[in-house]
Amino acid sequence: MNTLKNYITGAALMVSAWGMAQLHTIAEKHYPAMYENQTRQLPSPSATPEKITLSAKELVDININTMMSDPVLRNADWGFVVYDPKTKKIVSSYNENSAFIPASTTKLLTTETALSMLGEKFRWTTQLEFSGEVDDAGNLNGNLYVIGSGDPFIGTGKAGSSTYSTISKDFMYALQERGIKKINGNIIVQTAIFKENKLAVLPANVVWMEHHNYYLPVGTTLSINPANERVIAKKFNPFEEKTKRYFYISPYINKMVYAEQFDGGSLTTKIADAPYSLANSLRTTLVKNGIPVSGKVESRITDKEPELRHYITAYKSPALADLVYDINHRSDNALSEALLRTSGFYKNGDQTLESGKNTVTSHLAEVGFDMNGLSYSDGSGLSRNNMVTPISQVKYLTSIMDQKYYQTYFDSLPIAGQTGTLKRSFLTIGNGQVFAKTGTLNKVKTLAGYIKTNTGRTLAFSLLINNYAGSVDQVKNRMERILEPALEL
Repeated sequence: MNTLKNYITGAALMVSAWGMAQLHTIAEKHYPAMYENQTRQLPSPSATPEKITLSAKELVDININTMMSDPVLRNADWGFVVYDPKTKKIVSSYNENSAFIPASTTKLLTTETALSMLGEKFRWTTQLEFSGEVDDAGNLNGNLYVIGSGDPFIGTGKAGSSTYSTISKDFMYALQERGIKKINGNIIVQTAIFKENKLAVLPANVVWMEHHNYYLPVGTTLSINPANERVIAKKFNPFEEKTKRYFYISPYINKMVYAEQFDGGSLTTKIADAPYSLANSLRTTLVKNGIPVSGKVESRITDKEPELRHYITAYKSPALADLVYDINHRSDNALSEALLRTSGFYKNGDQTLESGKNTVTSHLAEVGFDMNGLSYSDGSGLSRNNMVTPISQVKYLTSIMDQKYYQTYFDSLPIAGQTGTLKRSFLTIGNGQVFAKTGTLNKVKTLAGYIKTNTGRTLAFSLLINNYAGSVDQVKNRMERILEPALEL
């Protein structure tokens, strides 16, 4: 019995020893490869781990992933994209195809449409004329005419434009130089389209009569008689003829035509406002300075039989390029809305919000704007009904780079840490490298424009954040942090 017990015990010890040997062998085989064929010593605590270098794009992507869990942005709706205009490819993005409230980055669309349609050198003209005769005593036996062209900035003093008081004094001095000491007549205000801007066509829906260096509205194209229409031929210039002629965009063939008689109806569209406030200011200035005006200020919308008039002087607005700079730099809502309506007037002859909106959206469609997700409700971005996708913004900004007015448009954008609404942003990193339009509404913060990277590239970007948590300063800080690694691309 003892012999059996001894045998069993011995066998158990042999099995146990064999098992331990197998475990030792397995453990040996699971050492990392770097320790194979080496002495089994643990690495020195002072050994330096291998350094991992990430590309600029990887850093941008990692930064985006980090921001997804940030307390300010965790529950926000936001999208971001960096786009390379040269390769026409996305560099990095997040939610770029989703639509967000763009706030004042809407002005990017409004101002570019105006530059494209009117030209960066476009100026509004307001002209002073008189009818009748001036006698030897300096009495004007006739009317004064203030002919405006729908200048939306006149009297505001913004972007280098003059105030009503300044223009009135200049007009008064011009009258005095002509020896006019008294006006026995009215001051009549009208709206016109001045030829000097060299617009390709006149606004649609309105019939215009040529008068000296401008066109006066005389009626609507509604129910006009097509039998009178004559297409303007390239071989002769009807504008130089002395015969009275009416010009308009034919509602039948959608081309510019003229007629020698007008059979249409009275004006049905809302043309640009005549400078009524200026005329009242002028009358007050004249009377205060000893030039009596016997009549009143009168607004004349249409004039089929204008009396003979004589030029006195004119006020010209700053160039459209200067006004666009002011709008984008200061994010001026009132001027942006006025510019929208002006664009509608010069396109459709109708200075209404709907006309302006249709003008902008038609232009965007023509230039290939990605209309998916777009809702354009006003010219300034104040409406929360405005919607746009980040990808459509950057592709749009890229397409503008090929336009002749691109430099004017680019220069209108605030510069990070230096000018406009970006003057107090990017005070260290990114200073002078981000050129973009800002946007702010309650719980909405946006930024779209261009980046000049440290490697010399120009990239387009859009960052639209809605429904963020925290303060405006906190979300601005997150926006700067999102863009910071993009400067190394």
